[in-house]
Amino acid sequence: MKFTKLTIALLSAATVFVSCNDDDDITEGRFDRAELYATSNTSGNITVYDLSDGDDPETNTFTVAGTQDNEGIVYDPSTDQVIFASRTTNSVHIGDNIEDMIDGTSKSLTVTASNAELSSPRSVAINGNFIVVANNVSNQLFIYERTGSNVTLRNTLQVGFALWEIQFDGDDLFAVVDNTNGIAVFNNLVTANTTNGLVEPTKTVFIEGIQRTHGFVYNAEDDIAIVTDIADATVFDDGSFHIITNFSTKFDAVTNLGTLPVAGNQVEVIGASTFLGNPVAAAYDAETNTIFIAENRNGGGRVLGFSASASGNASPIIDNALPRVSTVFFYGRD
Repeated sequence: MKFTKLTIALLSAATVFVSCNDDDDITEGRFDRAELYATSNTSGNITVYDLSDGDDPETNTFTVAGTQDNEGIVYDPSTDQVIFASRTTNSVHIGDNIEDMIDGTSKSLTVTASNAELSSPRSVAINGNFIVVANNVSNQLFIYERTGSNVTLRNTLQVGFALWEIQFDGDDLFAVVDNTNGIAVFNNLVTANTTNGLVEPTKTVFIEGIQRTHGFVYNAEDDIAIVTDIADATVFDDGSFHIITNFSTKFDAVTNLGTLPVAGNQVEVIGASTFLGNPVAAAYDAETNTIFIAENRNGGGRVLGFSASASGNASPIIDNALPRVSTVFFYGRD
């Protein structure tokens, strides 16, 4: 996917989703709805980029009172809700009636909250009416049950390692093994683990060439996974991401605790032109084959976009300033 260069690009990057190229085109094959949701470590705002009109994308800012450090966000079209976690409140929050609010303006978003049971939430994933939160400091998965806009903690699972981004693929949960180059999967996580306790991953695979994994997104339609590497967290220009096509076949072929080699299996995007320093989260648009990256540190924080055919020291086709962006989530509908 590429964006047509906008005549309004001279305005603040905080209010305009800016392309880096003037020959871009996202109108072909675009969803009727196409939205990129983003959170920040330094603002309680939820930023929603409405990309459904490729020639004139709009930025929506939803302010959320009482939160200044949000991580993890998903949009559930079945309930028209956004669900995210806050490190300010140590709670899970739900906001309703999102589709009607997306009109290119700033407004307040009223949310409900769980009890303050979390300590360092980093990512959120949903499976039906169950919400799973990755809590980094305690090495736990918190499983909440949702009834309307209310959430109640059902149980907690100790996983034995620090967590970062998580995502469901059907009933199976993928989880980043923080401080390593590992990706773990827990089969039938919600139904197989209904009480508090210790749970072992069904399988863990290490990704060669990565120093410290943070972001992970898998798209079953294209069978593609994006894995980000923040490398040295104190350095803001040494990050990268790896593109793994035919991911399910390659992941299944590696034995538990084995390593997926770079050669023949992965494409790495890395270098000064990428603006990657601490890429903490990823999202993917299957309609236009675009990879979105939440770059938390380089330039103060940026939402970056790359073609899925990118490799090496590729320049992003999207570069939009968003201070300390912490997570991104893409939703599209025909």
